[in-house]
Amino acid sequence: MDENLCHARPGFRHATSLVQHDYFLTLQPFAKFAETFISLTANIMRTILLFLFFIITVSDLMAQGRFRATVSGQIKDIQNEPVSGATVNLLMAGDSTVVIRLTSGNNGSFELKVGSPGIYLLAVSAISMEPFISLPFTIDSAGKKLQWPAIILRPQKKTALKEVVVTAKKPLLEYDLDKTIVNVESMIGAAAGSSLEVLEKTPGVTVDNNGEITMNGMQSVTVLIDGRPTYMSGRDLAAYLRSLPGSLLEKIELITNPPAKYDANGGALINIKLKKKRTQGYAGSATHNSNIGKRYRTYNSINLNYLNRKINYFGNFSYSRYTERNQSTDDRAFFTTGGQRTTATKVENDNDARSDELSARLGMDYNLNKKTTLGIILNGTTRKRNDGSEYITQMFSTNDYPDSTGRGNNSTHGRWEQLGANANMQHRFTEKGEEITADLNYIRYNNRSTQDLSNYVEDQSGQLGNISNFLYRLPYSTDVFTARMDYSLPLKNKASFSTGLKSGLVKNNHQSDYYSIPDNKPVPDYSKSNHFIYREYIHALYVNGRKDWKRFGLQLGLRWEYTQTKGNQLGNEAVAPSMFRRNYHSFFPSFFTSYKLDSAGKNSLAFSYARRINRPGYHQLNPFLFFIDQYSYTTGNPMLNPTIANRIELNWRYKQLLTTRLMYERQDDGIANATQIDKNTQINRPENFAARDLLALMVNLSFKPAKWWNMNFHIAGARFSTNGKLYNQSIDLQLYTWRTQIQNQFSISKTWSAELYATYHAPNINFQTYVKSRYWINTAVQKKVLKNKGSIKLNLEDIFHSMGTREENRGLVNAYSFRTNDPDTRRIAISFSYNFGKETFSRKRKYNDDAADELKERAQ
Repeated sequence: MDENLCHARPGFRHATSLVQHDYFLTLQPFAKFAETFISLTANIMRTILLFLFFIITVSDLMAQGRFRATVSGQIKDIQNEPVSGATVNLLMAGDSTVVIRLTSGNNGSFELKVGSPGIYLLAVSAISMEPFISLPFTIDSAGKKLQWPAIILRPQKKTALKEVVVTAKKPLLEYDLDKTIVNVESMIGAAAGSSLEVLEKTPGVTVDNNGEITMNGMQSVTVLIDGRPTYMSGRDLAAYLRSLPGSLLEKIELITNPPAKYDANGGALINIKLKKKRTQGYAGSATHNSNIGKRYRTYNSINLNYLNRKINYFGNFSYSRYTERNQSTDDRAFFTTGGQRTTATKVENDNDARSDELSARLGMDYNLNKKTTLGIILNGTTRKRNDGSEYITQMFSTNDYPDSTGRGNNSTHGRWEQLGANANMQHRFTEKGEEITADLNYIRYNNRSTQDLSNYVEDQSGQLGNISNFLYRLPYSTDVFTARMDYSLPLKNKASFSTGLKSGLVKNNHQSDYYSIPDNKPVPDYSKSNHFIYREYIHALYVNGRKDWKRFGLQLGLRWEYTQTKGNQLGNEAVAPSMFRRNYHSFFPSFFTSYKLDSAGKNSLAFSYARRINRPGYHQLNPFLFFIDQYSYTTGNPMLNPTIANRIELNWRYKQLLTTRLMYERQDDGIANATQIDKNTQINRPENFAARDLLALMVNLSFKPAKWWNMNFHIAGARFSTNGKLYNQSIDLQLYTWRTQIQNQFSISKTWSAELYATYHAPNINFQTYVKSRYWINTAVQKKVLKNKGSIKLNLEDIFHSMGTREENRGLVNAYSFRTNDPDTRRIAISFSYNFGKETFSRKRKYNDDAADELKERAQ
């Protein structure tokens, strides 16, 4: 390796060293790792305690100068006797989020201290009593004491359970200043597939054949689950999302320019929020899906929740079987410098894959007192996967008849496991909105897999030629430790302030042992074997402020991150050990502003800017070889540098009907999968290139052509420009592209509904890969049963079997490569979902076609 490859980049303090020494044959012992982690954790906890003490002290001193309002009253029964121990909830009128929860005193009285102006609801419940819920009421910025008239609770009717069935239906899309919310439960077809398939139907989101997710043309998308990073990317993330049933999803948040609260790593953010009931009593749901195409799939899940005044228990369990048959053809040709073809290959691959996954997630929130909540979440997943490929390779010289034919098998067997634990704390101070939260997380991923590759060659006469057999053992593990704390403080006159810190450690241990098998006896091949250990430490601080005026809104954020990385490639009998280190830090500002063009806020403009960093994925840094067939493999690149991206966006919105976004992004030192041809072998390897520019215009229209018909129309156009050098060859690629998505929802009757989804992708380019146009159409029908508590859904996916891809690799030196892919996408599915239990505060809620209620929740 060459030390110069680890070059410094302006804007970073960047120190790099590359060392080769026998000492690194042993690496650091585990004891030293444990000592380092314990020391890091101790320092973090000391910092948290000091910061917590400081915040509590300062907040108490500042309490006199902040907004304050109270809502008080008394609860009685029909005999005019006070009702003690009743649960009193103050809810946000927009989305029924619980703001304050307490119980009435011995004389039935209550007092709610409200920390910010807004539109609220008052909800009261007691055992054997009918619940009470008020009409929306407003607390303005002046603050006041509101004395509520006596609340009379009536005895509960025997038929009360029939009245609490949820009949509200949210719109598919809702908008906030810095994000778009997709209500997954409004997608009829969501329960019939996986989370990855739900993402494919989300406006602006694209998933390619390798499982790479892009949003509005932006790469390196970070996926969060309930606001927490998954620390997965590429194939691992795609496999996880394929096994996560879509029925467990509540909503998806699309954030193009993330605020300072979020990690600076990644392009856009996709935050997947899982279902979690927040109503008194017990509740749950169960879903079964059977899905058939070329192969059979099934997704099954159960979601449980129990909530009382002190404790909320929740959990979900799922089992899925994902199978697919994927057929592909690769055509490659090789030329002289004069353009004359010398040789060519044609590889036909027939792949069968099956994975079985069990997953469980358990959690508990405990209300220590009125102000403090403690929580714990445990989750685990185990997935067994078997892949089998049969391929035929034809070799051509100057004529069109094959000189030889190779046949081979590539089979992979493995088990992937994930274990995670989270402990969290939320302390609410005397007023709503002022709070401090802390999270401790541990995640471990473990994979054990074996890859067998065998092939033989026949000449034109059918005589056997070269026979080869190989075996790969590919164990790896990833350990993630993170600690974070966030503090938010509402101020007077619609202003707020938030700050936080985070530290994290990631250790990736990846090993690949390569064996050739002459005479059915494995013989180690040390020249192709590899053992790579990677550590990454990231420490971050952020501050964020927001202020809203009558028409104008402003949010400013600044995040600082310091990164330390160490990569060790352990040596063996044929490969010398090596090591690299990198230390760098940088600031990541973010800026959001909005302006209402009219007093009612129907027309609004917004502008945002953010600076981001895309660090290489752990698998991208690992130099191990993964064979696809005899003449193609993928490998990592330990010398990758992170990418810096600057992004601006202008947004115009008319009510909740029409949204138009104009976005520009500039990437420096971008990372892309590059293709290289070496002696008839195609090598895919991530590389840095000089620059990438993206200019995109996106329009989203939601309206009702008829009373029974809801339509969401999304169209986006973009210009991509990529330039730089790759393998000593200049790269200058430009392309204009567009795509559209149309989602139609039809209310046929009170119990029947249907959905029709169509999308078209024009030709697109991703670095060297030029993807030709494609389209697909899905449809679904739903029937509500069992007094609207259950539903049966029938889905038809990719009706015309047109979702396959055709890709051409451009920019190759004296070579041509074209690939067609025929995935298992035309499918029929039937699913059954059932909601059970009791929901105390569920209520009917209407959204008119002009404008849905503005969302109150914001990412600070």
